[in-house]
Amino acid sequence: MSIFTGQACRDLIVRDPARAWGANSFWFAACLSLLGLWLPLPIARGQDPAPTAAEAPSSPKPDAEPAPAEPAQPEAAQPEPEKTESAPVPARVGPTDRAELEAFLDGIMAIRMRDKHIAGVTIAVVVDNKLFFKKGYGYADVAAKKPVDPDATMFRIGSVSKLFTWTAVMQLVEQGKLDLDADINEYLTEFKIPSTYTRPITLKDLLAHTPGFEDHVIGLFAHAPDKISPLGQLLARDLPSRVRPPGEFASYSNHGTALAGYIVQEVSGQPWEEYIEQNLLKPLSMDHTTVRQPEADKLPAEMSKGYKFERGQFKEQGFEYVPPAPAGSMSASAGDMAKFMIAHLQDGASGDHRILKEETARRMRELLFTHDKRLNGMAYGFMRLSYNGQEFVEHGGDTYWFHSDLFLLPAHKAGLFMSCNTDTGGAGRGDIFEAIIDRYYPAATNQMAEKKPLENLHERAARYRGSYGMNRHSYTTPAKLGALLAVAKIDSDGDQLVLSGFSSAPKRFVEVEPLLFSQVDGQEKLAFREDANGRIAHLFVGSVPPIALEKLAWYQTPAFAIGLLAVCVALFLSALLGWPLAAFLTRGGCGVDFAPTAGSRAASWMAWIASLAILAWLAVFVVAMIEPSELAFGMPPLLAVLLQLSPVLAVLVGSVLLCTLLAWAFRYWRLSARLHYTCVLAAGVAMLWFLNYWNLLRWGA
Repeated sequence: MSIFTGQACRDLIVRDPARAWGANSFWFAACLSLLGLWLPLPIARGQDPAPTAAEAPSSPKPDAEPAPAEPAQPEAAQPEPEKTESAPVPARVGPTDRAELEAFLDGIMAIRMRDKHIAGVTIAVVVDNKLFFKKGYGYADVAAKKPVDPDATMFRIGSVSKLFTWTAVMQLVEQGKLDLDADINEYLTEFKIPSTYTRPITLKDLLAHTPGFEDHVIGLFAHAPDKISPLGQLLARDLPSRVRPPGEFASYSNHGTALAGYIVQEVSGQPWEEYIEQNLLKPLSMDHTTVRQPEADKLPAEMSKGYKFERGQFKEQGFEYVPPAPAGSMSASAGDMAKFMIAHLQDGASGDHRILKEETARRMRELLFTHDKRLNGMAYGFMRLSYNGQEFVEHGGDTYWFHSDLFLLPAHKAGLFMSCNTDTGGAGRGDIFEAIIDRYYPAATNQMAEKKPLENLHERAARYRGSYGMNRHSYTTPAKLGALLAVAKIDSDGDQLVLSGFSSAPKRFVEVEPLLFSQVDGQEKLAFREDANGRIAHLFVGSVPPIALEKLAWYQTPAFAIGLLAVCVALFLSALLGWPLAAFLTRGGCGVDFAPTAGSRAASWMAWIASLAILAWLAVFVVAMIEPSELAFGMPPLLAVLLQLSPVLAVLVGSVLLCTLLAWAFRYWRLSARLHYTCVLAAGVAMLWFLNYWNLLRWGA
């Protein structure tokens, strides 16, 4: 949990629009525009700071709610041997005094809301399968000073919605209507998944995020409900390419979950929204949860507003519509999410209702896939993680303005849900969970015993060093450029590896088993995998099970991209500015060794125009992405036009190539001038390669 906790983890997974680190260069300005970057600005003089827990109103003192009796546990062994409940349970752990827990959380929230500039937070804690604590902090509506009510105020829960979709899938599995091992094409009617690979995609692949799809960022959100197509039409139109065989690597997939929701719709004969309402929300009495996305002027009164903190003020934002609804469209109160947590902790039981059979609910928490048996992995929709020796399952959810997390500790019958309504609230929110675990579920000494490091790592360190990029990105669209923003770097220092790139400070690791590393002064683990030739090919991070990182070739790294662009821009500027200056200084033939000809003049003009066109293209690209958040709502019109014009650059560079051949054949200019001209051509060719490799050179529609 230490390295990729909170926002750093969200950056790596990029569950929803990603946020990423940047650099003071044109290249990263363009890249950050492509994925979206928000830098919280300091509070302006004269502006009021964000309301804190101490300053802003909160809900009344939390009250406990009775929970139904825990059902008897079955004696039969489950199919999967590795279970969340397998961790040793101390005799008595967990919070026992509500007032003490409230005081503890009040202190954490006061600091967090002040430092992160958060308008409102809602939280619920379950202990012993009962609602133990719930509270709202700050405002659901800043302008109206409407406080957050944990029972009624609905927050957008983003990808936590996926847990409802996966629960629905497992309901249909236990009814015999779905087979987790069947080809999902058997359930699809409006379209089929192309047979790119021999092995078909199964529901288990969707549950574990291993279907092998590329990632889609463009169009993940919509500004208005009329931009949302029926689910079947949306999935057929925006079907991502299959870029790897299913079951080999996890790569977090919104589209995969949306497919699962569509299959629920097809098999049940009900729209996904209606199925969730009738089979989950109603039985659990989740009266302040909505699975539907109403029109902006018809939002429920209980819906929290979303905010962007900018220049010392909370700026209200519009409702974020999610076209692939099963992957992240829900809104819920903390009190309702406690009911959902209790049902899962009680193995599917909720009062007189049961949403899952005991064995099915337990199965959802069992290990389904892992990149390395020594690391955490994916359960049936949940992510399996550990901290302080405690095994838990969790899922996070992010929209632009809302950030949510749900954690379950089945061995202790405990759970935590929290959500905030401000863009700045995503950073470091996992620290709250860690603080609760450290205080109420501390690690036993024997659980935290460290393994002895292997010796002489410095002799093997070279094979690990390099840049590693996450496999969750687009491969066939212009959004591929965003892959440059999710790169980690492994260096070595004596007998330690140093990981940097995804956290505020580098983290150090020692090798405890072949290809397995443990963090120094932390609980993170790294595992490497070799290819068939014995070279390091992949890196896996224990706290991020639905992602793999691939070792990058030199030309795939940010450093190469920055260097290439810098050299090319410098050469284009040398032609764009240097040639007119040279022409001015040599006017009238002064200092000219070779008399200009029609051919040399045409060649000069052609390279000058090509340089101008490429620099103009790059400048317009930055302007087109001046509002980076718009990319998640669809292709910006200016960018779409620019991409359609990109083949013009290829025509111009081709013309410069012809002129270069003529310049050398007919000895235009002096040798140094011909060499410079050739360098400008090389820059043009390099730019075409760059644009083509990152899918920015678009031929046709």
